[in-house]
Amino acid sequence: MIRASLAACTLALLAGGPLGAEEPRICQRELVVLGAGQDAGTPQIGNAQDDGPQLLASSLALIDRKAGARYLFDAYPQITGQLAALDRIEQPAEGLGLDGIFLTHAHIGHYLGLAYLGREAASANGVPVYAMPRMAKFLRENGPWSQLVELGQIELVALGDGKGLQAVSLAPDLVVVALPVPHRDELSEAVGYYIMPEDGGGALYLSDIDSWDEWSGPDGPVLATMLAGADHIFVDATFWDDNELPGRDMSEIPHPRVTETMDLLQHYPADMRSKVHFIHYNHTNPLRDPDSAESREVEARGFNVARRGERICLD
Repeated sequence: MIRASLAACTLALLAGGPLGAEEPRICQRELVVLGAGQDAGTPQIGNAQDDGPQLLASSLALIDRKAGARYLFDAYPQITGQLAALDRIEQPAEGLGLDGIFLTHAHIGHYLGLAYLGREAASANGVPVYAMPRMAKFLRENGPWSQLVELGQIELVALGDGKGLQAVSLAPDLVVVALPVPHRDELSEAVGYYIMPEDGGGALYLSDIDSWDEWSGPDGPVLATMLAGADHIFVDATFWDDNELPGRDMSEIPHPRVTETMDLLQHYPADMRSKVHFIHYNHTNPLRDPDSAESREVEARGFNVARRGERICLD
């Protein structure tokens, strides 16, 4: 069933142009890259002298103009700026204009922004927060997140039993599927999200994973299945290669390296490689600089680097 659904989502998407180009057409459903960096952004703590390109932690927004709804995928610590950027593209119907927040896992760049929904800031009312069971339990039982629940400022929506694929219907023709992935799970599960319109198109948001080899299903490597079925996949690009952190044992930080991912997918045809958008890059990753040799290499090899402000139509 899932394979059939993925196979149905193979229509090409219309991508928004680069910053400074003509405004993208107004589409009924649109993804916006609100941040593309690793959890700590830039300048990272202890690196105040860093004057390179600014990074905000990874996050996507989904604008559903058909339903008049807006959703966030991950709530990073700078959620104030996150929502301000979204408001400049699509004004909220009322209040915060948040119809749901999908959390991937309990590492700092992916959920700390929820704190700003509390009484000290937005004092929100019933914002749906979609999370896997352990993630929902963590928020419910630990402050300050528990206060958000107690005061009704967020409404936790646990996604199934934590095993296998979990689907949420946002509209009759729009489904979001949570895909469990291998990643450090001290506090919660980790998932990616597949945003799947019924009439074609689809996008995977997978900011963190330990290994492509570990992410396999009955039909083989899930990455290969997603590459065949989705039109855009935003994937973990924390580190460029194993030489990035001098003095650190990089084997203790198990993210697939960008070079490894490109080598793994290089045999696919160009139209499939072009679906890949590297996201969640660390402040040490040369991809943060659009003019770096590494950014040019990604482009030359047929892949993409996600950049804050990028907009992609899903219709």
